Amino acid sequence: MHRKQFFLIAFLSFGTNIFAQQEQVNIDWRPHRKTLDIPIPYSAGVVSPLVHDDRTVTIKLKAPEASSVSVVGLPGGERELSLQDEGIWEVKLGPLEPDIYIYRLKVDGVTAPDPNNSFVGMANQPPYSKLYVHGNEPQYFDIKNVPHGSVTRHFYHSDVTNGTRELFVYTPPGYDAANEYPVLYLAGGSGELAQNWMIEGRANFIMDNLLADGKVEPMLIVVPNNQLLHRMHPDHVNLTFDLFERDLKEHIIPFVDSNYSTIENKHGRALSGLSMGGRHSMIIGLRNLDTFGSFGIMSAGDAEAEETLKDFLNDPAANEKVDYLLVGQGPLEATNRMGERVFALTKAFDNHGIKYEYYDEKGGAHEWKTWRQLLYAKLLPELWR
Repeated sequence: MHRKQFFLIAFLSFGTNIFAQQEQVNIDWRPHRKTLDIPIPYSAGVVSPLVHDDRTVTIKLKAPEASSVSVVGLPGGERELSLQDEGIWEVKLGPLEPDIYIYRLKVDGVTAPDPNNSFVGMANQPPYSKLYVHGNEPQYFDIKNVPHGSVTRHFYHSDVTNGTRELFVYTPPGYDAANEYPVLYLAGGSGELAQNWMIEGRANFIMDNLLADGKVEPMLIVVPNNQLLHRMHPDHVNLTFDLFERDLKEHIIPFVDSNYSTIENKHGRALSGLSMGGRHSMIIGLRNLDTFGSFGIMSAGDAEAEETLKDFLNDPAANEKVDYLLVGQGPLEATNRMGERVFALTKAFDNHGIKYEYYDEKGGAHEWKTWRQLLYAKLLPELWR
């Protein structure tokens, strides 16, 4: 694999475009807090959303011809907005815990992002609005006044999909090609894009903050696109593992090793992911113990783990081949169908004496709140220690 087969674009700042709100000139950890007396921001119908210091949230929409408006996706379930003067609909929610939330508005049965909120996210699904509820200080996933690493977007041709694909690489502050760095390959879930671990997951800011606190080892974080089939493809589940395994081994890892200064052995590589990415880490990772040494299985499991992982489970040297193995989920997941799959996996590990760490103490449901917490509290601090 030669470098000339690939090309890259310059370093991207994941701050300037996703944190630009009407009032702010800086990247602000309280972007929905009203600080200026601007009655209606540029191109907006009303100020929405507005997050108050008591963590209550006001959402508005100017829609004089609508007959019903509600907000969906926030804690507490769907909430109706009430019609005020001049065709303005309004609701006050909360207080909500400090976090980043995803929501949409439903107007006469049609669901869409909040047209007045400039914080819009996208994945392999329709776009959504993002709500940043601030506390009294920046959170562990917020940008802080610490040294920052860089995120680079790369493009490469894949023979697996016969097309151009992308990946993102985080390099820590002070990255020096004279040193060799371990690499965490971090995969998304079904319906995510490669960018989502950096934008929704805040992996780069979490890593910056942990490095500044001396809680992690410097490392590269590589976020590939593990969608090699459309999520609605009828054979998606059966085909995705072999296809992503090929892309990793034939293109992604060789590209990273040829363009960055890395530890080119299993002890310098970890594979982790959320949901579908967690299953990729579980199935692809644990059948490639000559390539990866550490694993993070987030919000993923397998009801048939005894059969799916039989080669790994019945390997008498399995524990000697694994440096670190994390299984994690949100506390709300642990009580539903997803939790059943995760516990089927941990039971299989227990039955065969496999050493692993389990975590479900913080986070929430099957959502970024959980995956950010797993990255911050367990995976990053435990790798390479």
